[in-house]
Amino acid sequence: MTVFSEQANTTRCLLIASGKGGVGKSSISANLAVALADRGHSVAVVDADVWGFSIPRMLGVSDPPKAVGNKLLPPKAYGVQCISMGFFAEEDQPVIWRGPMLHKALQQFLDDVLWDDPDFLVVDLPPGTGDISISLAQFLPRSEVYVVTTPQPVAQSVAQRAAFMAKKVNLAVKGVIENMSWFTGDDGKRYELFGAGGGQALASKIDVPLLAQVPMVLAFREGADRGLPVLISSPDSEIAAVFRKLAERIDVELAPTRRYNPALKIVNS
Repeated sequence: MTVFSEQANTTRCLLIASGKGGVGKSSISANLAVALADRGHSVAVVDADVWGFSIPRMLGVSDPPKAVGNKLLPPKAYGVQCISMGFFAEEDQPVIWRGPMLHKALQQFLDDVLWDDPDFLVVDLPPGTGDISISLAQFLPRSEVYVVTTPQPVAQSVAQRAAFMAKKVNLAVKGVIENMSWFTGDDGKRYELFGAGGGQALASKIDVPLLAQVPMVLAFREGADRGLPVLISSPDSEIAAVFRKLAERIDVELAPTRRYNPALKIVNS
């Protein structure tokens, strides 16, 4: 059984964070997961946004997890396994929980699901810096944090709080992803509807690379509603190429250089 917190575990845990809602963090999480799977990796997604769960819909998953003994077998779509509060609550049912209940739910998502030793675990965090983010820092202490923002200055100034929170709990912030960067009109001209420069400004401030600028494309929004990630619905599009490049950078350029070997142990003399 996969135990992500064990030092010998080789799964790379990618926490997708944002300072505020509405920046497209869940869409980024779902499409990044599919792009990593498209590179031949085993990928799992935990929808940790227990209040605003949306990953099952974005991946087109309607079948709930199957019970296998006292564990759950997660459903799979486009090569991606997923677990979400969305499988256990109606879409219009509010989740009104305090910290301890949230902590327990996340622990069960990680420990009571029959994950198949994925290469990547993508975690869609709720916006902000609350209990769930703190709990995950305890459960997944070697996680990599990727901060999603939009280009406008007010959004990046809020997003930096998520980055500073990660550093406070000793998680490595590895990069910034800028969403809604521009819209390309029928005239071929780029229109920067939400301004420009916010992603790079945030990346420079927290000293990490700006990994991708994701354009505004109708297929991106439609795909989220219909359960069709852009690599599936529009594989030859500009935005699909952006996600392929993002997955490549995370997979290759940002691959950890330290490897954990369960056979090597430090013995105190």
